[in-house]
Amino acid sequence: MGFWNVKRGIYPGSLVALPLFVGWILLAAFPISAQETPARSHISIATGNETGVYFPAGGAICRLVNKTRKENGFRCFVESTEGSAYNLRALRGGLADFAVVQSDWQYHAYHGSSIFEEDDAHKELRSVFALHPEAFTVVARPDAKIAKFSDLKGKRVNVGNQGSGQRGTLEVLMAAYGWTMNDFSLATELPAIDQPRALCANEIDVMLYVVGHPSGAVKEATTLCDSKIIPVEGPTVAALIEANSYYRDALVPQGLYRNNQKDVQTFGVGATFVTVAEMPQEIVYTLVKSVFENLDLFKRLHPALANLREEQMVFDSLTAPLHPGAERYFKEVDLLD
Repeated sequence: MGFWNVKRGIYPGSLVALPLFVGWILLAAFPISAQETPARSHISIATGNETGVYFPAGGAICRLVNKTRKENGFRCFVESTEGSAYNLRALRGGLADFAVVQSDWQYHAYHGSSIFEEDDAHKELRSVFALHPEAFTVVARPDAKIAKFSDLKGKRVNVGNQGSGQRGTLEVLMAAYGWTMNDFSLATELPAIDQPRALCANEIDVMLYVVGHPSGAVKEATTLCDSKIIPVEGPTVAALIEANSYYRDALVPQGLYRNNQKDVQTFGVGATFVTVAEMPQEIVYTLVKSVFENLDLFKRLHPALANLREEQMVFDSLTAPLHPGAERYFKEVDLLD
């Protein structure tokens, strides 16, 4: 099933953004013959906004799948969405076939905890493979007098839109600090794509992102208005990592951005690729095979993917059970016993 109730879509064969209503035109323009038509003629991947890593990562997956679309019998499309929480609910509601999501929200969706408590546990959620690490990234205006996370109190902070992984992770961290939204002088809900402009226009003091690096949005913010990346560390953060297996120490490596001469310590999660149990095994097997047999190319399609390793992609950050289609491929190539 397609995921057509989101803002924009992309057909990765051409890597050109398109309005969603033309999805059916693409299928009509590139018909699949009866001999190659499977149970599904296309699959959709729910990702994130266009300035993050999820969107190009999903596009990279689709690009590899679509290289052999005649043999596969289906095409792959990627959708721009509000992020992890939104994607997980879309999967559960049958509005997306696959999704890129943060490892923490994968955990909570599968177990029915945190923001998914009212939804109950989604035991049909299935892991496919892990992707890149993601750092909780705080970018502040140079005149905001912010040197550490606790300095955000009393500042103008973009907390992010509801349904985004950024917003959810921030709320967990705020709870650990004993904060509410009232502890900020202003809490805006701008989507991630609008953050750099708002920061550099002096509409907010701080923008937040849970993202793999390098990030286009962080580069924009640090280039346009000399903003800086703030460390997120200390006893409160260490306790959060200790108590939750899906969190990890992370850093923003030096040299990626202006005013980023040293590694910046923070914490983070892993980006993961997921689907549901009812997704046909052959489709999942074919998708995984397309990526892993072209892993060198896949890693070149975005800098955040450059350091991926096969073993890490099979085991890291995956809290839902592996889909049998993925498991089948991993066993064939001896990545699983």
